[in-house]
Parts: sequence; C-alpha cells; structure tokens
Amino acid sequence: MTSISAKGFGWRHAGRRRAALSDVDVHVEQGEKLLLLGPSGAGKSTLLAAIAGVLGDDEDGEALGSLRIGGNDPAEVRGVVGLVLQDPDSQVISARVGDDVAFGAENLGVPRDEIWERVRRALDLVGLDVPLDHPTTKLSGGQKQRLALAGVLAMGARVICLDEPTANIDPEGVPVLRDAAVRAAEASGATLIVVEHRVEAWVDHVDRILVLDHADAPSVSVTGTGSTLTSAAPSTAGATIVADGSPAEILARHGDALRDAGVWLPGPPPEVGRARPVPGSAQFVQFAQSPRSAAALFLDDLAIGYHGDASPVRRGITAAVPHAASTCVVGPNGSGKSTLALTMGGLLEPVAGSVIAADRIARGAGPNPMKWKSKQLAERIGSVFQAPEHQFVTATVRDELELGPKLLKDPAGTQRVDELLERLRLSHLAGANPFTLSGGEKRRLSVATVLSTAPSAVILDEPTFGQDRRTFAELLRMLRSLVDDGVTVVSITHDPLVVAAMGDHVIDLGEVGER
Repeated sequence: MTSISAKGFGWRHAGRRRAALSDVDVHVEQGEKLLLLGPSGAGKSTLLAAIAGVLGDDEDGEALGSLRIGGNDPAEVRGVVGLVLQDPDSQVISARVGDDVAFGAENLGVPRDEIWERVRRALDLVGLDVPLDHPTTKLSGGQKQRLALAGVLAMGARVICLDEPTANIDPEGVPVLRDAAVRAAEASGATLIVVEHRVEAWVDHVDRILVLDHADAPSVSVTGTGSTLTSAAPSTAGATIVADGSPAEILARHGDALRDAGVWLPGPPPEVGRARPVPGSAQFVQFAQSPRSAAALFLDDLAIGYHGDASPVRRGITAAVPHAASTCVVGPNGSGKSTLALTMGGLLEPVAGSVIAADRIARGAGPNPMKWKSKQLAERIGSVFQAPEHQFVTATVRDELELGPKLLKDPAGTQRVDELLERLRLSHLAGANPFTLSGGEKRRLSVATVLSTAPSAVILDEPTFGQDRRTFAELLRMLRSLVDDGVTVVSITHDPLVVAAMGDHVIDLGEVGER
C-alpha cells in the first residue's frame, strides 16, 4: 500500500528566516482523493514537492520531522509519485509530444509496446489532440499543462499530485482535465492530491479537503466541531494543516474562515468592479471596432508566429488597442494569445504585417516597437510573461524590482518599489530568492517588476494566475487604477471573472484573424 504519512514535517528554504511548512501531521491512505487548499504562499506547492521527493538537498533548505511514502523516503521512490508542476514549461523534456509523454514510462522500464499504448490513451484522456510528432515548442501554456498530466498518467503513478492543473486551461477544457485525472486515479486505485485556489471545479470529485495556513495569520482553527478565526504573534513557523475533513464538513463548518483567508469557494466572486461599458456598443467588442485614431497600438494585417515555422500561428489580424483603456484577449488554448502578447510587446517580430505604436506611446522612438532599444521599450511597453520565472534575473525580490528603475536612473524608483512591495503583499519577502516563492507570489512579483518602470502600456499574460481570492481582487483593482491613471492595459486571459472586471474591450482570437 502506498500510503503517505507526515509527522511533524517541515521545510525551510535556504536563506529564509521563516519556514515554508511546520509541524505537518497527516496520514493519507492509498486511493484517497484530496483537495489541498490555502491562501497564496501557504506552502501548498512545497508540500506537493516534498511528497514527490523533489524539494532538493541540504543546500536547498532544511527538512524537519518525517515524511514517508509507503514507509520509504520520498526521494527513494520518485517513480511512485507523479507531479504536475505549476509551470508546465519546467516539465517539458522532449522535442516531440509523444516522446515527452513517454519519457517517464521509459525511465520506469515499461515495455516499449505498452508505452505507446499508454501514451495514446493518456493524450486522449487529457484532450490533447495533436500528432505524436508535434513539436512541444509549438504548444500553448494550456496545452503544455495537458501534456504534463498525460506524462504522469502514462507513468501509471500510484500517487498523482497536481499543482494548479487548470490554471492556464480555457473554461471548456477544465472539466476534461479534471475528469481525466479523476478517472485515471479511480481506475488504478492511485491517490490523487490536487492544489487549486478555486474549489468549485473539484469539490464534488474529492473525498477529503486539507487546509494549509500560517498559525499567525487569521485562519481556521479546528477545535471540536467548530471553526474560529485565530491570530497568534508573528513567528518563524511555517504553514501547517489547520483543517482536515470531508468537503461537506469543511465547507459547512469553516466556509467563512476559508473565504476570509482568501480561498475561492462556490458563490459570488470578490468585488473588484466591472469593466466600463464602451459608448455606443456592447461591453464585449472586437478590436477592429475601435477607431485607429484612439489607439495606443494598431495591428495592421498582422501574422504572428515564430520565424522558420511552416505557417503562422494566426494571420490577418487587423485591430486597434484603445489608449488608456483595458483590453482583454481571449480564445481557446493554442489560438495564439501568448504569441500575440509577445508581438504587441515588441519582443517577437511579426511574420507579416506590423504593430504600430501611436505617438502617445512611442514618444519619439518611432512607430515600430521592435526597433526600440531596451531602455526605450521598458519605459513604453511592459510585458508580463505567462511563466513568471522567465523574467527573473536577480537574487532577491527587492533587487528584481529595483533593476529596471536603476537602469533607467529613475529618481522615483525606490519609492515606487516600496509601494509595490506593500501593495502586492511582498514586503516580507523582499530579501527572498524569487525562485523560492510560491506560484502566486511569483506572478505578483512579475507584475510588480514591470510596473516598477512606470510604462505607458502594460501587456500581461494570465495576470491572475495562481492568485487566491484576496490577491486576485487586489491585483485587478491595481490594474484598474492604472487604467484610471491613463495607462493602456492588455490582459491575456481565459478567466471570465477577469473579462468581467477588465474587459472594456475584448478580442476573441477564435473570431479575429484566421489560422
């Protein structure tokens, strides 16, 4: 039996004063299906990495207590546990889809004929409908999440750990991915542990909910049969399990406390305001309906993709991005949203056509962002990548934020950095290594890094990825305040709540242009 048992388990990242986890006591029987909840930064990803045996060695941090998988050290039975990480790019191993899915099974010594049967079945289960020789570099973020899950399913893992598996998946794909994981676990008797900020998609498909939070934060305190909010003095202790029970029990007894802690529960979304209606039109309009004279960026018969590819990702895009307004770009996974973001941001040369920056954005640098120098680009258009790690270059959170203002010799930079640290709940992490942050913290840092240079336009790829209910609302309020201050904001998103709050203008890449 592949049970999971933790007794007083904890982990402190190297160089951190405060532990990520402390005094975790839990026992999970094989075949259970668990949902692991908690606010951003509560150690959920750390616990999954510990179970998978990939936390690292003594140079990476300090482990306390014990954690056993079937009675063994997790590092000794890594093939037993399959882990889908928050950042799907970090799990892509091979150049072709089929080889990538087969990689884990091959390393476990599965017979070759059986491997390819498993590969095809896993790809079908997760809904990734591409040829086996399809290049992994041509997959979207959402498709890579499907790819990573397919690889875990093909391994036949006895414990399946999923870290925000639907974060970059379009709404139609969420139940497909969820059902694939649940069916695979039930068919094989595997344990399923899922980290998700939003409960609704999973609550009816799990047996048990565990809640992680810090003891010195307002949280759930399990005493008898009730739930209370407790607040202790700040300490160096990390997050621990503060609630454990069936979904019905946890939601009924601890719902209010969980919502206060930032957990997304079924019900009305947080109040973040709504997108402003566009005069004379419906709320959701296409870029092409916005007059070019009012545009910050104009896309002229644009074809997007990577040079050397056989064909563009999308072509024939003619549209205007309105100045000092918020625009959302939506569309199914693989439709070219992230590629369009890089092209609009002056980071990827168009295959054909052009991106034209209006004078109010260009400010004398010329109309083509691709020809701007890096300093000119940083002052004019800021880009937040889909994978936050791709834009971290320094050793601490504060250094990351100060880098841009220092290069621009901006005298207001230090004050702006302090304000961003405070507003995005990163002050306590100012000295931390960016790569040791949680997924939600990394996303907030990547947004803050771009805002530290005060650009005239901001293009954000999945800006609310990995955010709990509270930080989601705070982040969108900040973006809305940027628009009110005259900044042009473009959000690449699959989240209807982001569109409702930020969609002054909307472009659906399922409708605009062609493949």
